[in-house]
Order: sequence, then structure tokens, then C-alpha cells
Amino acid sequence: MTERVKIGVLGCAGIAVRSVIPAIKALEADFELVAVASRSREKAESFARQFDCKPVVGYEQLVAANDVDALYIPLPTGLHREWINKALHAGKHVYAEKSIAACLSEADSMVSSARNNGLALMEGFMFQYHQQHRIVFDLLRAGEIGEIRYFFSSFGFPPLAKDNFRYDEKIGGGALLDAAGYTIRAVHFMLDRDFRVKGATLYSDPLVGTSMYGSAFLTNSRGIGASIAFGFDNYYQCRYEIWGTKGKLIADRAFTPGPDFSPKIIVETAQGTNILQAPADNHFVGAFREFHRIIFNNYDKQRHYSDILLQSESIDLIRELSAHS
Repeated sequence: MTERVKIGVLGCAGIAVRSVIPAIKALEADFELVAVASRSREKAESFARQFDCKPVVGYEQLVAANDVDALYIPLPTGLHREWINKALHAGKHVYAEKSIAACLSEADSMVSSARNNGLALMEGFMFQYHQQHRIVFDLLRAGEIGEIRYFFSSFGFPPLAKDNFRYDEKIGGGALLDAAGYTIRAVHFMLDRDFRVKGATLYSDPLVGTSMYGSAFLTNSRGIGASIAFGFDNYYQCRYEIWGTKGKLIADRAFTPGPDFSPKIIVETAQGTNILQAPADNHFVGAFREFHRIIFNNYDKQRHYSDILLQSESIDLIRELSAHS
């Protein structure tokens, strides 16, 4: 019998109401949604009514709650250092939205606390749990495009509303901590963990004060290259492309397909072009299945700790290398 985890939500972000809380509610055998916290009583009560749970006013009260085993934290990255560490010190497992940390030193502190307390700590790159990528892995293993020679990924979108939190540097805004994160994770997820950032560019808007777009080059010990590009004021892109010795594979809408959307996988070889339609899938549900699993599996806790540290190291390197480019 599956052990049910009592979970609370620390913050009333849009992604929580649109995607994550419905995913948690869909996994009733795995999770019991106990409470949602907001600094605003009105917001907490509105969410609680909508999702049939307890409203909590103030984050401290939910962190200290004895009837909660785990917390989902959708707060902006700039608030993670305080609240993720408080949650871990209180003995709560944590699933936090990306980027989980603003830099490697912050991530190292979180991982050390989670490891010392035997707690699950997971960064919310939900795209990894979509069936689209399992199909890609199967194609690669079958040798459809031969040996991999190059990887390219891009994620960017048109300008957001001027008051969007992603433009607020003080709370961890910027394209580096947002859009870039998906492309970095895609390299390590689709290829391997051996890839390191070797060069980068990053443009920060002097008026807004946050990073707006950029790119980076990574390589591994076998000389395979990977390029990533990301931005907030770009023509929409959401894909990765893998170039092999026998062909090329493109995964379209790779990071944010809705639960009713069937993304395309395009395979080009000398024999022609084959377009595969991946089944619609709710990757938020898949991500929380994984979160539940690692709560009870110590080996996979370690793997997620390593993923978090590698991701944060890559962000630091892009920041550092772009400053000297």
C-alpha cells in the first residue's frame, strides 16, 4: 500500500493554481493536500476553498505545522534561500520551483541540510517527466540518428507584462534563472552530466536591471558540443535538436506542453522525414509521482541533490563567463 504524504503549499503563485495543485489533487493515493499558506488571508482562504484544504496566514505557521510532511514552494527564487532552508530545518521534504537557488553556494546550503536530515529536495523541472522524452530516448537507443554529435536547445518568449515578477532582480528575476534553466537541464537530462559550461553571453537590461537574454556553449570529455539560447523578449522557441551521424531529431514544445497537447518529434535521415506525435501527458503529475517516490528512496534523493548542484554550478558559470566575454 502506498504511504500517503501530507503536503502543504507555501504561496499562492499562478503556477500553483493552474497546474501544480490540480496535479497533487490528482494523486490522491500519494498525497493529501493539507493546507495552503499566503501572507494574505484573502488569498489563503480563496485557495483553500477552491482546493478543499486549510488556509494558513503566514509562511512561518505552515513551515512549523506538525500535520505537514512536505512542502511545495512556488515562491520566486529570491525567496528560496530563506524558506527552503527553514522548511528543511523543520524536517519537511521540499519540492521547489526552478531555479531552486540563485547560485551554487545557496544550493549547497540547501542540499547539505536536506542530506543531513534525510529529506527529499527536488527542483521543479517538470518537463523531464513527459512521455515525449521517453520516446526520444527510445529513438536514440535504437540508433535512429546514429551517434550524437551536437545538441542545441532554445527556450524564449515575447515580452511579459511589465509588472511580472520575472523582471524583478531583487526577488530572483531574470532570464538566467528562468528560461535558461530549462535549456541547461535539457543538456544534462538528454545527454549526460559530464557537460560543463565553457563560454557564455548574457545581456541585462540597464533599465529593468535583470538578465533578458543570452546563450552558452557546453562540452563534455568526448568533445561533443551543446549550445543553448534563452530569453524574455524573443520570438517564441521551446525545443531541442540532436544532430547525429545518421540523422537529426527535433523535439518541439519540449518544455511546456499543456496536458491536452500532443508535441511533435521530428526525425530526419537520408531516407526522409518522419514526424511522430507524442501522446498528451501531464508532466506535473509525473513530477509529483517522482517527488513521492524519492521521499521513500534514499538513493534517488542523492541523484536529485546532484542534479541541483550541477544546475546551480552551470548558472554560476554562465554568469561568470558572460561577465568576461
